[in-house]
Amino acid sequence: MSGSRLPAGGRVARDRKIRFTFDGKPYEGLQGDTLASALLANGVHLVGRSFKYHRPRGIMTAGPEEPSALVTVRRDEARSTPNLRATQVEIYDGLCAVSQNRWPSLRFDLGRLAELFSPLLPAGFYYKTFMWPRSAWHRLYEPLIRRMAGLGEAPRLPDPDRYAQQHAHCEVLVVGAGPAGLAAALAASRSGARVILCDERPEFGGALLSDNPSRIDGLSAGEWVAFAVAELRRNPRVRLLPRTTAFGYFPHNHLGLSERLTDHLATPPAGLARERLWQVRARQVVLATGSIEQPLVFPGNDRPGVMLAGAALRYLEEQAVLPGRRVVVATICDSAYRVALALQAAGATVAQIVDLRPAATPAPQDSWQDRARAAGIPVETGARVLGTRGFDHVSSVDIACLDASGRQTGHRSIDCDLLLVAGGHVPSVHLFSQSRGKLRYDEALQAFVPGESAEAERSAGACRGLFGLAATLQALRSRQPWPGPSSWRMYAHVSHNQNSSLQCALVDF
Repeated sequence: MSGSRLPAGGRVARDRKIRFTFDGKPYEGLQGDTLASALLANGVHLVGRSFKYHRPRGIMTAGPEEPSALVTVRRDEARSTPNLRATQVEIYDGLCAVSQNRWPSLRFDLGRLAELFSPLLPAGFYYKTFMWPRSAWHRLYEPLIRRMAGLGEAPRLPDPDRYAQQHAHCEVLVVGAGPAGLAAALAASRSGARVILCDERPEFGGALLSDNPSRIDGLSAGEWVAFAVAELRRNPRVRLLPRTTAFGYFPHNHLGLSERLTDHLATPPAGLARERLWQVRARQVVLATGSIEQPLVFPGNDRPGVMLAGAALRYLEEQAVLPGRRVVVATICDSAYRVALALQAAGATVAQIVDLRPAATPAPQDSWQDRARAAGIPVETGARVLGTRGFDHVSSVDIACLDASGRQTGHRSIDCDLLLVAGGHVPSVHLFSQSRGKLRYDEALQAFVPGESAEAERSAGACRGLFGLAATLQALRSRQPWPGPSSWRMYAHVSHNQNSSLQCALVDF
């Protein structure tokens, strides 16, 4: 299996080693790792099984959109939480995590035999197949089906932990602490408003926590994040809530927030609540929830070793983890090229970039394809992935070339231990939709974006469809009083290492 920790880089504390177990086997990670990044650093890719056919499942993403890496975390017999995403679990000394939906073990799962009979097991087959004799349903059929298809196991003892709740009011609630959210919180706080800023990650900064080459107000991305957070912390009218998920948007700008207080601690202080439920009533709400990278669809795209390109970049730049050694990248957008170049520079071998888009005519100068080829990475345009091969981990990828009409003209196989896919980004509009806001379809983005708001709410940044850093909210230039929902404006002054000219973007929420 592939995966390794790089000797330098990342945001992890290399002097603070953390020991944990997964399925009873001991591993070692670093302070700042998630369970997913620590497992990848130890070369562990198989983390679970699929719901019905028990196909092997790996780590697909690096955030809350993870569909496969679901685990149970156990502190003791009463403190056992199933169905946690390994990409969101912060490791601590003594963490005990176990995989789910397998028997007798993750590596040797008898439930996988169901895949051999998949033609005989269509959706809902059990409603017709297991009706007779009736006496067998409760004694045989139902226990068997539940054992085969269950996800995790709920604790049987009463929960000994304490949980708190709190009501709060503010002028501005900002959901998401990426560049757009930080800029919105700065603008509101400088106007004298009471501000609550929440983000589900332990650190504020979002995409700027990675090794972003942009400079904001003459500062590097990381320096600007530190400056913004420090200013917000000094303001007594600002409340910062890390590790806090906004889970509900109810009428009249009433939002529900879930703050995790002790799940990341090896020894939680006695008497401290495990979680806090916030019920927030806000005069204005800024949604800065970012975007979600889309996968590509092909046979075998669920195999361990298939990962979103953006997730691989995040593991590389934040936890200094190289998810694979021999990489194939399949993409329909330019963002994957930056990932391929970063992996190549970190020591991986990018065997091929497979770009579904045809070659541009005429070819632009200094394009991403030119940069990749200059770095020694083969690029094939007008090609697609036919499928993957491997038992419990991807071992090779089948790709096909397409002619101008889209017909297949040939195919070949490329050996690899990591396949990265990039299907573009779509705005995260879940909370906006929950607020009863109306979406509209953007033809240029080929995605739904926020349209007409039903509440006193504005979307900012990538969740609004603004994917460029210079096009989103960055450093505030105006110190005018907070003007209200119809004319919130911020000036973004951003420069990029590859383009030294100063870019300015005026953004209306």
